[in-house]
Amino acid sequence: MPLLPRRFERLKAVLDRRMADLTVLLEHVDKPHNLSAILRSCDAVGVLEAHVVSLKGRQRTFNNTAKGSEKWVPLHAHASSAEAISQLKAQGFRLYGTHLSATAVDYRSCDFTGPTAFVLGAEKWGLSQEATALVDQAIVIPMQGMVQSLNVSVASATLLFEALRQRQAAGLLPSCGEGVPSERYSRLLFAWAYPEVARWCDQQGRPYPGLDAHGAISEKIPRTLRLRC
Repeated sequence: MPLLPRRFERLKAVLDRRMADLTVLLEHVDKPHNLSAILRSCDAVGVLEAHVVSLKGRQRTFNNTAKGSEKWVPLHAHASSAEAISQLKAQGFRLYGTHLSATAVDYRSCDFTGPTAFVLGAEKWGLSQEATALVDQAIVIPMQGMVQSLNVSVASATLLFEALRQRQAAGLLPSCGEGVPSERYSRLLFAWAYPEVARWCDQQGRPYPGLDAHGAISEKIPRTLRLRC
């Protein structure tokens, strides 16, 4: 079925506002409700992708809380927190870990306008000692009641929307795709518009066909590909 122009414009408008320099790293956050809610917040804020380190043997699943956001915010799995943190630091991210300690600072005192990754652990255990030692700054969300922490999905939303607020105030929110590298932008837009064709091209090792201004595939493609549109 051909892609409707209004659908293409919607996909493009969302991708235009995505931010590749804002992300979350979730350590052992495997409950479907929490994982789903966090990805929904990521999508709402404009996070391009998220990262996860799961407990051994745990399968990542989502529930209705995600509202399909897992399709729009890829969740990259890592073998260990050390590996994930190393990769993010190599990409220029500054990592903020939610951890109640003597060195932790109020999250509102931090600058999240640069490449930022929030590292959050499961509610029961919090961040591991390994992750705590590797993050650049421990942060806390001050509590006024008897309970000393928020649900992990609520905490992630609080942090992400603070980063969004800071970037908006600084005039740094992308609006025309500048938040995503151009080559990656083109591939993502095609994959969002024609996911089955994109999967087929990936399997065959083919480049993605081009798109015209209305979102239609502009190149001549094999009949087997046309049937997937």
